[in-house]
Amino acid sequence: MDYNLLIDNLTNPALLFFVLGILAVYLKSDLEIPPNSSKFISLYLLFAIGFRGGQELSHEAFSAEIVWAMIFGILIALSIPLYTFFILKRRLNVYDAGAIAAAYGSVSAVTFVTAVSYLESQQLVLHGHMVAIMALMESPAIIMGLLLISFFNKNNLHRINKMQVLKHSFTNGSVLLILGSLVIGYLASTKQADGIKPFTNDLFKGFLAIFLLDMGIASGKKLKAFFSFGWFPALFAFFIPLLNGSLVALLSSNLIDDDTNRFIFAVLAASASYIAVPAAMKISVPKANPGLYLPMALAITFPVNITIGMPIYFMIVKTY
Repeated sequence: MDYNLLIDNLTNPALLFFVLGILAVYLKSDLEIPPNSSKFISLYLLFAIGFRGGQELSHEAFSAEIVWAMIFGILIALSIPLYTFFILKRRLNVYDAGAIAAAYGSVSAVTFVTAVSYLESQQLVLHGHMVAIMALMESPAIIMGLLLISFFNKNNLHRINKMQVLKHSFTNGSVLLILGSLVIGYLASTKQADGIKPFTNDLFKGFLAIFLLDMGIASGKKLKAFFSFGWFPALFAFFIPLLNGSLVALLSSNLIDDDTNRFIFAVLAASASYIAVPAAMKISVPKANPGLYLPMALAITFPVNITIGMPIYFMIVKTY
């Protein structure tokens, strides 16, 4: 492993703000980001990455490789819930196993945004179609998780409104904003995009740092209660993302030529949703315990990916 790359990532200001957030909770500080400000920053990050992706996409020629990349992304989102569900079901009930499997098959937009920042630190540029693929990978995992719960649920009284969930998985705020921003960025001319470039580009890393501070505070508040569930969820949340990301980083070499795209696929496979999936599960599977799948995705998997995960995936992509 390139230890200089790892050290560089561990001293990244955005990551250190995340650590500061966790530290603030354990020091019982009154530091917090107002909810309205936190929501605005998260919307800004999704808007900025979608718009920039649309601009990049407008300069790309639609090709067979992009089609294969989309298919590959959807297959990842379907296969991860399928195998993780059976691992989880050995220790947890069907509802929790399905919800967690869906979370780990789906993607984290914030992890994706952090990965884009990581690429920029390596003087690499994200390809626009990867933004569309990220948005496409939200829904299949949710649907697969719900299908698994329905199939293995012995209590027929608990029915899942599949149409309601299907609609929500495509119209939830994060997916709609990033896809809408992608289309707007694609339609805007270079001159028009330059007019808002100070907002979409120059402010991005500063807002990301503040958002990760907020994520650190949220993670710190959930960790203590989460560890009461025992060792299994914590180990799963630590090792499964690294396994998923490393496998996809290796396997992607058979379909994808570009190292940047392979890295993003690895990060997406390793990430876990803590926005879209919890919202869908709250509607469809109220018996699933958010005290499990939320801290797993946010308090363990997210920091694992942005500290040691990304340098590992980047190293695999560059080596193989």
